[in-house]
Amino acid sequence: METLISVLPVYFFILIGLITKKAFKEKIDEKSYVILSFYFLQPILVFWGLTKSPIDYGFIMSPFIFYCAIFSVLTLLLLFSNAIFKNSKDKTIFLAVSLVGNTGNIGVPLGIALFGEQSVPYTSIINIANMFFIYLFSVYFFAKDSFSVKKSISSIIKLPGLWVAFFAILINYFQIPIHNDISRVLQMGAYAAMVLQLIVFGVYLSEVKLKTINWKLSLHISFIKHILLPVVGIIIVLQSDLSVYVASILVMQLMVPLAVNNVNLAALYNCKPYDVTASVLISTILFSGLLYFYLYIIKYFIGDA
Repeated sequence: METLISVLPVYFFILIGLITKKAFKEKIDEKSYVILSFYFLQPILVFWGLTKSPIDYGFIMSPFIFYCAIFSVLTLLLLFSNAIFKNSKDKTIFLAVSLVGNTGNIGVPLGIALFGEQSVPYTSIINIANMFFIYLFSVYFFAKDSFSVKKSISSIIKLPGLWVAFFAILINYFQIPIHNDISRVLQMGAYAAMVLQLIVFGVYLSEVKLKTINWKLSLHISFIKHILLPVVGIIIVLQSDLSVYVASILVMQLMVPLAVNNVNLAALYNCKPYDVTASVLISTILFSGLLYFYLYIIKYFIGDA
């Protein structure tokens, strides 16, 4: 029950976005919110997360193993995506979206509910690793469908979140202190980023119609996110030397539903944002139903954290 209650604020803010768009319709310009979130609040979230706790062995190994699972599955997707999808935009969404989980808005509070507040450093660093994947690979997949390779790479280099992340790592590595008042401002911006992302998702969700959902795309993405990726992740984690506690947190982060950030990127690059929204919706519903079984799987294969 505590686990389910911990994710209720997530659905609350999504509902606010949905109701607001339904009530005010054309008065709500969702793309403006996307730009505000992606170019201003998201970099604050990145900086806050990377300077929150010192970098140590656990922080390094967690994202490394997370990437091993992500790139193992991505290799399979690259091999078989052409056979599954003929539409270029569907293939782009399949590659860009399937592996990007909601490690921040759901992963962080869920980690606190399941493993206590001491899980925050690990969930945060995995969330940052996830955001690096978004900024580098998801952005590339989305951008290359509309631009040349040269322009795609250029669009990645111009992303503020990427440069902010490098700057934050340097701050953390050299242990440069951050004043408490500045830290408080960063925390406010980070939480604002999470809330705005959820509201944007709710706004796009209000335009989704069940009759127009691209079920083939959504179900293939959900299979990758909720079955294939967790299975590969568990296999890799069992071969590692991570403690049961950290391993459990890592597997949980691989199991969370699709990230709302997927909608932001799809909107920015005009790549079927409503189809992406529908995929995120279906993934979130499936996760809510699978959560109990996920907890059992973690306990059975990884152990009691």
